[in-house]
Amino acid sequence: MKNYKITVNGKTYDVIVEEAGAAPAAATAAPAQPQAPAASASAGAVTVKSPMPGTILDIKVSVGSAVKKGDVLCVLEAMKMENDICATQDGTVDAILVNKGDAVEVNAELIALK
Repeated sequence: MKNYKITVNGKTYDVIVEEAGAAPAAATAAPAQPQAPAASASAGAVTVKSPMPGTILDIKVSVGSAVKKGDVLCVLEAMKMENDICATQDGTVDAILVNKGDAVEVNAELIALK
């Protein structure tokens, strides 16, 4: 597994690339996601952000849920496709910052993990 930083239209994305056949099916279904630490009072907190504009179709976790890196947190519909938004690290869901049906822009904060 290798980590790369890719800049597209002036926005930087952290991308994890795995060898074919070595990745679990759930990890390969997710698009590249921007990852950045949250501006939060909680030490070690991370906010998972939207990689593209779209609509929140489903939220798969609740506050206090334990998640592992790669677990699906929510489903984002963009361009008539459903995109799984996955946890960027192991942790606990600290806050859900969107609601089902919300329209979000690129880099909108979706889920806070601690």
